[in-house]
Amino acid sequence: MTRVATAETGQDDAAARQDSGSGIRSTGVRRAIRAASRPGQWKRGPVLAASALLLGLFMLLHARITDFGGLGSLVETFLPWFGLFVPVLLAWALWRRSPSAVVALLLPALAWLNLFGGLLGDRSHPGGDLTVAQHNVGEGNPDPVGTARDLAACGADVLALVEVTHQARGTYEKELAEAYPYHTVQGTVGLWSKLPLSDTRPVDTRMDYGPLGDTKPAEVKMAYNRALRTTVATDQGPLAVYAAHLGSVRLMPRGGFWTDSRDRNAQALGEALAAERNERVVLLGDLNGTTDDRAFAGITSLMRSAQDEAGDGFGFTWPAKFPVVRIDQILVRGVEPQSSWVLPATGSDHLPVAARISW
Repeated sequence: MTRVATAETGQDDAAARQDSGSGIRSTGVRRAIRAASRPGQWKRGPVLAASALLLGLFMLLHARITDFGGLGSLVETFLPWFGLFVPVLLAWALWRRSPSAVVALLLPALAWLNLFGGLLGDRSHPGGDLTVAQHNVGEGNPDPVGTARDLAACGADVLALVEVTHQARGTYEKELAEAYPYHTVQGTVGLWSKLPLSDTRPVDTRMDYGPLGDTKPAEVKMAYNRALRTTVATDQGPLAVYAAHLGSVRLMPRGGFWTDSRDRNAQALGEALAAERNERVVLLGDLNGTTDDRAFAGITSLMRSAQDEAGDGFGFTWPAKFPVVRIDQILVRGVEPQSSWVLPATGSDHLPVAARISW
């Protein structure tokens, strides 16, 4: 009888504690509701609430930001990182106990998820018919031999290299010869392939323009040519492949975000892609910008990003030691990306990228 009484007493105590815990939680919820219901509480943190709304509008209307001084391009280059302001503002709003700021933060949170939420998961699929890769090998690469060997080991069927210097060209040709029997180098861009190439030619991306540029001989321009086009003979039919390295951008104290050369190159490359007659096209290149950048509208309106459709995460590629943006791109048209990924670092300041595509 004593044991039974003790058990019943223990059960009663446990029930009492549970009721007490539930009561505490219920009381806490009621207090929070009462606190939020007070008119004065909603007046807390007006600056915080306004900042949250402005952040949301900033992300929603980024395409309308002026590009004077390259401001629009600069914002769109780092647009995903503006999402970091949401948790910062949320912590501040909770510290200030400002319900209005917490509610206002729904706008930037939803805006960011609408823009980039789809990039958070793994979108890859098994299979694929062809693996393509691209790497800006870096003009100042201290180890081109090791870079070439790492790239040969990645197993890509088609490999595009940009920023190939005259001094390092022979090294890449020698180290990649066994894995890739077919290759072409046009100026500072090259393409190595396990499959035959044909109809290879440089692509004029208007590196030179104006009266002075028109006077330069073709052989002089070829030395610093930065784009090419070729046809890869695959088992599924011909595939047009472009390799490109668009002009650099500069952030200057007086001139702002300077993108003139890159934008001019992007426009010319977009025109070449628009004129391409082959229905199946792959663009491999260092575009010196993200696909969110308005400067690439002429390209992104024709091509789709393999990383956006079949990658895992954002796939940042630069700088190699701490990547914060993806400026090395694989874009496709007429084929389906099955997977896309970033390869391990080499001696370059860029990370290589690869994708598996299918027909």
